[in-house]
Amino acid sequence: MSDGEKPLILTAAFDAGSQARFEQLRRRYFPPERNFIPAHLTLFHHLPGDQQAAVEQRLREVTSGLPPMSFVSGGTLHLGRGAALRIDSPELGSLREMLARAWEPWLTGQDRQGFRPHVTVQNKVAPDTARATLAALESTDPPPASGSIEGLRLWRYLGGPWEALAEFPFG
Repeated sequence: MSDGEKPLILTAAFDAGSQARFEQLRRRYFPPERNFIPAHLTLFHHLPGDQQAAVEQRLREVTSGLPPMSFVSGGTLHLGRGAALRIDSPELGSLREMLARAWEPWLTGQDRQGFRPHVTVQNKVAPDTARATLAALESTDPPPASGSIEGLRLWRYLGGPWEALAEFPFG
């Protein structure tokens, strides 16, 4: 499969302290044999790889004039076979909505659904394990209360691992 056939993934870039905390939780709870990408908040799961140049151009245009965006952790999210931390950032939601309108013809069903910003700290475990992780996150491992989103990151999906392609800092 050529690079143009491999989908692109767009994620938010957190401040260093928040990223470190999310990584720590992911190392603690994510099955190690499946934990080969960094903790992340996905804005788009599947943009067309053959449109990489157009995607990068649009991202350069929209991120250059934006200041960092604040976020607040809004508690936990049950994923059925995993656990995540909810992220609340109205500015990020607005940016994602604007990009979704621009890229509407390219969006898959998953990316057309409502945006539920979160950082997955566990996935593909038994439901009982996921529930125990949620309880631990809610009681003993509270997520960072707030932080900042400092830009966007573009990745290529490689059938499991991701390849980092570009960063688009705000400002």
